Amino acid sequence: MARHRSSAVPLAWLYAALIVYASLYPFVGWRVTGAEPWRFLVMPWSRWWSGFDLVSNLLGYLPLGVLVFGALVRSGRSTLPASMVTVGLGAGLSLAMELAQNYLPQRVPSNIDLLLNSVGAAAGAAVGALVHGLGFVGRWQTLRERWFIARSAGGITLILLWPLGLLFPTPVPLVADQGLSDAREALAALVEGSAAQDWLAPWMVVTPNLQPLAASVEVTAVMMGVLAPCLVAFAVAQRGWRRLFMVLGAVTLGLAATTLSTALNFGPDHALAWRTPTALAGLAAGAGLAALLAALPNRAAAGLGLVVLGALVALMAQAPADPYYAQSLQSWEQGRFIRFHGAARWVGWLWPYAALVYLLLRVADRDQA
Repeated sequence: MARHRSSAVPLAWLYAALIVYASLYPFVGWRVTGAEPWRFLVMPWSRWWSGFDLVSNLLGYLPLGVLVFGALVRSGRSTLPASMVTVGLGAGLSLAMELAQNYLPQRVPSNIDLLLNSVGAAAGAAVGALVHGLGFVGRWQTLRERWFIARSAGGITLILLWPLGLLFPTPVPLVADQGLSDAREALAALVEGSAAQDWLAPWMVVTPNLQPLAASVEVTAVMMGVLAPCLVAFAVAQRGWRRLFMVLGAVTLGLAATTLSTALNFGPDHALAWRTPTALAGLAAGAGLAALLAALPNRAAAGLGLVVLGALVALMAQAPADPYYAQSLQSWEQGRFIRFHGAARWVGWLWPYAALVYLLLRVADRDQA
């Protein structure tokens, strides 16, 4: 089979990072107990388990198996070797996580978890083999060639990850938190008591902006929040009518993620609370402008995307503090979303900067139109 650049490769790495995060969170209290780290492998199965534990451990590794198998097949491996490598990598990652949990006071290594994780990876490989056997991988390649240009795996990955970042509470609808305030706090804690503290003090000390966000600024932010992923898509998409469907898809996914996030934060009865006149105006402006720009050449779309993302990051850095947003963050960080909030938040934080780097590379590529 021919080798192809596949978006399954970065997605598999990102999903593996998510597993590491979920397995070792909150990454504090590391200690050495002196017990043999391999002992859990021969211990009797625990009688304390729940159906949720079984399902989560089994299904948690299934997407990893699908992605790893897909990446291997797309790189030219045949079905059987790809399946064997997938199961081995899934079991190896699970074993590494269980061993690491020996050194975290809030985690307990389990041979049942290891078994279920391995079975989940094997099930993912089986699903991937079934999809491959039915010819869907070849059909996807044909579809991808019709819709996207060559070497578009990074752009496709960014497009798929964008809605995930919106699942974490956003300061403005359809605009993920840029994480600048958290970066300042982390840097302040890192340099506390060092010579760099005085040097960095002017940047780390920021006077809180308690004024409400002006309606025109919010409209602009929402507009750019919708336009940015569309321009990322245009940078790797074939020119033509298909780009209009990408705009429609971006709007649909953005609305779905924002509505779901609002429902999780404030309850299903308030799922559409984000739907303010300013948010709707920004959404309409962003979608309309994206449709008008759909004919841009790939390189021009990448260049304009750099401008839009840079302006959006700068604009959100000046956004005022919002008590409702702070309440949402507390709900996610201390409540029932503690296992999930980190993944969505990291995606929301890193997405604009990863997109900026990717678009910069696209602009620098002289082979692009």
